[in-house]
Amino acid sequence: MNQTVDILNDLVGFASVSRDPNRMLIDYVADKLAKYGVDPVIIPDKSGKKANLYAVTGPDIDGGVMLSGHTDVVPIDGQNWTKPAFSCTYEDGKYYGRGTADMKGFVAAAIASFINATRLNLNNPLHLALSYDEEIGCIGVRSLIDMLGKSPHKPAFCIVGEPTEMGLATGHKGKTAIRANCQGREGHSALAPMAMNALHLACDLAGQIRHMQDELARAGHKDDDYNVPYTTMHVGRIEGGIQLNIVPNAAFIDFEIRNLAEDDPMALLDKLKERIAPIIEIAKKTAPEANIQFTITNTYPGLNTPKDAEIVSFMKALTGHNTTIKVAFGTEGGLFTRDIGIPSVICGPGSMDQGHKPDEFVSAEQLAQCDTMLSTLNQRLVKGI
Repeated sequence: MNQTVDILNDLVGFASVSRDPNRMLIDYVADKLAKYGVDPVIIPDKSGKKANLYAVTGPDIDGGVMLSGHTDVVPIDGQNWTKPAFSCTYEDGKYYGRGTADMKGFVAAAIASFINATRLNLNNPLHLALSYDEEIGCIGVRSLIDMLGKSPHKPAFCIVGEPTEMGLATGHKGKTAIRANCQGREGHSALAPMAMNALHLACDLAGQIRHMQDELARAGHKDDDYNVPYTTMHVGRIEGGIQLNIVPNAAFIDFEIRNLAEDDPMALLDKLKERIAPIIEIAKKTAPEANIQFTITNTYPGLNTPKDAEIVSFMKALTGHNTTIKVAFGTEGGLFTRDIGIPSVICGPGSMDQGHKPDEFVSAEQLAQCDTMLSTLNQRLVKGI
């Protein structure tokens, strides 16, 4: 087995589901890098059980390229795996295990490439950034971004290695997750018209969200680089009520907006509030306390790197691709670009068609392509970008 596969075997063995600690995995990487004279920065969360890792090799100057990956994976609960989820299994040219595609395959290749770079005389630095809690809304990387924002030296470019089948992706949609708390008035179901059913308010809100989605699909901004070429609004959860003969006084809806760069999610939320305001006013005539309150629970920006940006030309030379794509899923790349001005693209082994599913895999061919790209990158860093 080559170095990338050796590391992938080890990484998959860490069950770094987002709800659980990732510190053992981070300490494993730190110990591995220390053997090559690298002293990475570890940025723990408040509990100390999760952490980001940031390392640099090469000259202590501005510029160079950052390889970015998340170390957390989604749960396997309720999934019918036919192979061990937290053990890397090779079969028919594929490496199976949770996170092999999303995205420990790239992380393994990035670590191997970084180790190889420590032996080279680089003219530009190579940066390695590993995060936690990406799968629950790009949460963990924020402290790493804060650190980079204060650093005297920043990377010139960032490659986020999410699975694109090694295609060159320049964009993804932003995401805003919102909870709507619907307040009504309880009562006996035999006297339901004298109460105010919070679940009915929630359903009215869901109906307005559906109407807005229809409008966006029909007449909103379009970007045909996406498989869903318009901004989407989606209700993911409704909860309320205690038992059938009680009119519920509270309910909530969790919904999201996944927006194109041309659409402002806050403007869409304001529009939704305007649409629902008359319904709330009618409800208040029965129950003055009736209301719907909105709380943003998580948000991250989209990525929309121009196709003529320097990083795109640079990546085309590395990969041999002449075309670009955009991906449906979110990444940390939008945060790197928006918050600290590092131009970012997405390029990594495997396909999200396998991500989050049982018997997740990345092919040996895709890993080899990634290794080749990162080896070419190291040679560019030797020559100087």
